[in-house]
Amino acid sequence: MEFRPCIDIHNGKVKQIVGGTLRDEGSRAAENFVSEMDAAYYADLYRKYQLPGGHVILLNKEGSEYYEATKQQALSALREWPGGLEAGGGITPENASDFLDAGASHVIVTSYVFRDGRADRERLDRLVSAVGKDRLVLDLSCRRKNDRYYIVTDRWQKFTDVEVTEETLAEFASCCAGFLIHAADVEGQQHGVERPLIRILAAGLDRIAGQHPAGGDFPMTYAGGIRNFEDLDWIREAGNGRINVTIGSALDIFGGPMKFEEVLRRMK
Repeated sequence: MEFRPCIDIHNGKVKQIVGGTLRDEGSRAAENFVSEMDAAYYADLYRKYQLPGGHVILLNKEGSEYYEATKQQALSALREWPGGLEAGGGITPENASDFLDAGASHVIVTSYVFRDGRADRERLDRLVSAVGKDRLVLDLSCRRKNDRYYIVTDRWQKFTDVEVTEETLAEFASCCAGFLIHAADVEGQQHGVERPLIRILAAGLDRIAGQHPAGGDFPMTYAGGIRNFEDLDWIREAGNGRINVTIGSALDIFGGPMKFEEVLRRMK
């Protein structure tokens, strides 16, 4: 279990938001924290502490009035630490090279692959051809519906019909180098983690271990709702130390109560 840092960028600024409130219309979201520092500052911080595998996420839709400012922030972070961060948010085969050339170790993709309520295999193949399986992370961020978890797209606004199960996790693991999974219903709320979802992720890792070259070491990062060290301990136990975690709003560097350096110490 490792800590994976984040840099979320919305309307050209580093922010922590309540994930379920994000709306393309008016570029709106409920904000927990808006940083006075730019994205490159956080990339440099993570580089100094040697915390690879984190993600830079663009939270504006391409074509919106804030998209270019958000993209430039993301690119500046990637250039600050080449090879240290992954990039996601509106990634396609056509623009993936912008982020990889700027220094992203991987690109993170949801909406391009999951469209019209399903997984588009043709698009997934096109993306793998463009960037390579080893540089592709699938974002399987999800929300609850009828006590099940379904992948959501378009900045967590649209449900698909693709359920997150141990079977689908094992299926998609053969197409990429890792997963990023936000529990969007609790993202930014600090009300606790989605325990049923984490149990599904752990079961998925068990299944992946039996059929994937990486075995039990397949990279999977969970984000959403972490509020204290007890939550971290629970995830470690439930996932047998195999599920990596991202902490956003609860970290003191984003205005929260959990001390950044204490998190790193405990994660070791």
